Amino acid sequence: MKYKLITILVFTLSMNDCFASFQEDSTAYERQRAKVNRLLDQRSQRFGEFDASLRARSGIFGLKTKKDMQASIDILKEIVKTDNNIFKETKALLDFKDIEKQTVENKALESGSRITGYINTISKLRKSQEQLLEEVNVLKRQNSVYLNVLIILF
Repeated sequence: MKYKLITILVFTLSMNDCFASFQEDSTAYERQRAKVNRLLDQRSQRFGEFDASLRARSGIFGLKTKKDMQASIDILKEIVKTDNNIFKETKALLDFKDIEKQTVENKALESGSRITGYINTISKLRKSQEQLLEEVNVLKRQNSVYLNVLIILF
């Protein structure tokens, strides 16, 4: 029973450390995720501007002017820059998630090896306790034999 309680206690303590670091990591992950979402919103807004610029016709007889086309090209350039930022931040987000996953795996392995060590130590101590109890019983039997011999002699 003690063995089970000690194992549960050790496991609980090691998992508390894991959850604390996981909570810090998930906060940073959420901030990065919010940053990517803001970039996606910016892209969506710029694409709306691009769509509006495609419909803009300020030339004679409702034709597109060079200025209209340049505005569309400039908006497209901004969309491409935003897309590049989205890719960069998404890669950072994925890298962060991989690091987070690796950290959790490492902590789990570390906790598992610690628990295994505790289990081995408990097993050794239990065997040692059994040997000592057996020695105590042998000594008690010898003591009772000596006591009986002394009683018979006196």
